[in-house]
Amino acid sequence: MTTTQPPSHAARAHSFNAAAAQYAANRPSYPPALFDTVEELAGRSLSGANVVDVGAGTGIATALLHGRGADVLAVEPGAGMAAEFRRALPHIPIVRGNGNALPVADAHADFVTYAQAWHWTDPARAVPEALRVLRPGGSLALWWNGDALDVPWLVEAADRIGRFLGTDIVAQQRDGTRPELADPSGRLGFSRRVVRWSRRVPVDTHLANIGSHSAFLLTPEDSRNAFLQEERGHLLEVFPDGVVEEVYDVLLLVATKS
Repeated sequence: MTTTQPPSHAARAHSFNAAAAQYAANRPSYPPALFDTVEELAGRSLSGANVVDVGAGTGIATALLHGRGADVLAVEPGAGMAAEFRRALPHIPIVRGNGNALPVADAHADFVTYAQAWHWTDPARAVPEALRVLRPGGSLALWWNGDALDVPWLVEAADRIGRFLGTDIVAQQRDGTRPELADPSGRLGFSRRVVRWSRRVPVDTHLANIGSHSAFLLTPEDSRNAFLQEERGHLLEVFPDGVVEEVYDVLLLVATKS
């Protein structure tokens, strides 16, 4: 009997490059209240700030930071994601690199931000790199959209997805909300907030969003498509009009360099 090894961390990180357009079209954005909270915890406005947005992907967060008046430099390791970024946001500079070795000068940034991306770094390297790039008084802000796990249909969907992928999605998300996992060294002293928001999208968008996650991108296409087709049936029982209300709790961690 052969045992299938789970995809490596690197394989999962690189899986997005072939699905960059799907990612850009279907992934959720972030609410204005998130950026209000970033500013509150950092004690300064994003407007006029130098921001390095790391793991920028297709530019979902970068565009919103730019819209708040920040001067943003995007950093992205993946060729496919960077190409999609340049197509959508040709007016915002982007460089290839990652959080473990930022291609940015010392004391350049007022903010270093990671939207859905810190977990792809090695904190033992990424923490000192962020501190190197930040000016004194600058802030590191990390955030992730997570399903609101007090919403019954989302818990049920997470259970189905977990059974398909062979993991406990609910436990995984709850464990991931602990600040000490983001910085095992304890150097940063994160402030933690949760910002709830929701969006209403067609069922096809919701399913394409699920399918854009690395664990699905690395699943054999036939089994992935069969699962998503079955999931459509479950969703239409809850949302017979075909419009899904996704409810998110954005976990936000902010630490300021002394």
